[in-house]
Amino acid sequence: METGEFTRGCGILLSISSLPSSYGIGTMGEAAFRFIDLLTDLKQKYWQVLPIGPTSYGDSPYQPLSSCAGNIYFIDLDKLVADGLLSTDEISCFNWGSDDTEIDYAVLFTNRKKILQKAFERFDINAQEFCDFKKENSSWLGDYSLFMALKNDNLNKNWTEWAQEFKTRQPVALANYQKAHYNEISFWEFCQYEFFKQWTEMKQYADSRGIQIIGDVSFFVGLDSADVWAAPSQFLIDANGKPSVVAAAVPDKFSEAGQIWGNPMYDWKQMETDGFEWWRQRIRIRKKQFDIIRIDHFIGMVKDYTVLSDAESALSGKWVKGPGKKLVDALKTELGDTRIIADDYTGAALLPGVKKLLSKTGWMGTKVLIFAFDGNTANEHLPHNYVNSQVAVYCGTHDNETIVGTFRDKTEYELAYLYQYLNISCKEEIPDALIRAAYASTADLAIIQMQDILKLGNEARMNEPSTVGCNWRWRLGQEELDESRIAWIRNLAAVYRR
Repeated sequence: METGEFTRGCGILLSISSLPSSYGIGTMGEAAFRFIDLLTDLKQKYWQVLPIGPTSYGDSPYQPLSSCAGNIYFIDLDKLVADGLLSTDEISCFNWGSDDTEIDYAVLFTNRKKILQKAFERFDINAQEFCDFKKENSSWLGDYSLFMALKNDNLNKNWTEWAQEFKTRQPVALANYQKAHYNEISFWEFCQYEFFKQWTEMKQYADSRGIQIIGDVSFFVGLDSADVWAAPSQFLIDANGKPSVVAAAVPDKFSEAGQIWGNPMYDWKQMETDGFEWWRQRIRIRKKQFDIIRIDHFIGMVKDYTVLSDAESALSGKWVKGPGKKLVDALKTELGDTRIIADDYTGAALLPGVKKLLSKTGWMGTKVLIFAFDGNTANEHLPHNYVNSQVAVYCGTHDNETIVGTFRDKTEYELAYLYQYLNISCKEEIPDALIRAAYASTADLAIIQMQDILKLGNEARMNEPSTVGCNWRWRLGQEELDESRIAWIRNLAAVYRR
C-alpha cells in the first residue's frame, strides 16, 4: 500500500469500554485480543475505537482530562496479576458493578484507582523501562500527573476552584508540592506507563492479524483538563480559568435544540504563533497508537459555533472563523504516513466551506446512511452520489440511534423511498439492507457499529447528545454473534471485495 492510501475494506466500530470483562468495563486484555480474532474471522480490516483519553464528569470520551493520556479504566487487571503486581483475591474484593451489559462509572470511579494503587505499591519505579517512558513522554506526562495528583487532593474539584497558587501554577508552590507528593505523582505516571505498555501489546497483536486500528481524536478538550490548566494561554479563558465563550452546536439531525458542549474555545491566533505545537503534540502521541486517525468535528477547522459561557440555549450563539488550512498544514508535518478520516458532516449552509477545505487536505470524508433517506435523491449520503471512493461510510455513529431505533417509529409513508432504494418491503429488513448498501458502495471504508451488526435497539445506543448520566455505558456480551451471522458478514466482505 502506498503512503497515505486506504485499502478498500470494512471494519467494526466498538469502543474499548464496550468489550466484555469481569471488572466493570472493557479493557486491553483477553477480550480485546479475542475481538481482534473475531474481526479477522469476519474478514474485516479495521477496528474503530472511540477516543481513549481519561474521562471525567459525564464520562464522555470527547471531554478528556488529557489529550495525550490514556484512560486508566482500560488497563487490564488480569495482566497486572500476570506481572505479579496484583492477586486475583485482591481484585475480587472490590465491587465492579452488578450488570455485565452496562458500565457503572460511579463504581469504577470509586474502586479503579484503589486497585491500581495496590499494583503501584509493588512496582519498581526505578525500572529502566519506566524511566525511559517518563523521558520519552516528558512533554505532557509531568503536567498530567501533577494535575491528577492535585485534583485528587482537591476532592476532584475543577482546577478553577483550587487554591490560587495552584490554579495559576505558581512555580514555587508547584515545586514544593511535587517534592511533598512525589509518590502520588509517580502513581499517575505508573498508570500511564501501564496503559501505553498494554496498548502497544494489543496494537502489535492487531498488526499480526492484519487489523488496522482507527482511533478517534476529539476536536475539543474539557475545561477541567490538564491541557487547559497547563497551557491556559492556548484557550479563551480569563485569569481565573473562566471561559468567555464555549463550544456549542446549532440545531441539526443530532439535536433539534442545538447543543451546548461547554468546551473552552481555542485561541487560534495564539496557537499559530508556535506553529500549533499544542495540536502537533497530541497528534504526535496518537499517531503512534493508531494506523488511521479520525478527526472529530472537522468543521471546527473551518468555523466554530460558540455561545457565551453562561448561555442557557445554543440558539444564542454565533460562528467564528477557525484556523483552516494553517492548522491542516501544521498537522501534516507530524502525520507522515498516518491516514486521516475527517468527520465532515455539517449543515447545508456550511457545507461548501467544509468540503473546500477537505478537498485541499486530501483526507477522507464521511457519509452516514441513516441521514440519506430524506426523500432527496441528491442527498450526499446516498451511495449513488459519492463522487469518489475516498469516503468512509457508516450506517450510524456513536451519536445516533441504532439502525433499529432510527426507523422503529417511522411510518410506511416515510419509509417508502428507503424501501424502494434498498429493494426491501418491511422494517425488519432495514438493518441488513443498510449494511449491505454500505458494503456495496464505492466507499473505500465501510464501518458498521457493533450494535447494528447485532440488530439492537436504542437500549444499546452509545450516546444521546445534550444528555448526561446515561451515555457511554453499553457493553458487548461474551457470546453475541451466532455462526449464521458470522457467515453472513464474512460473505458480504467477500462478495463486495472488502
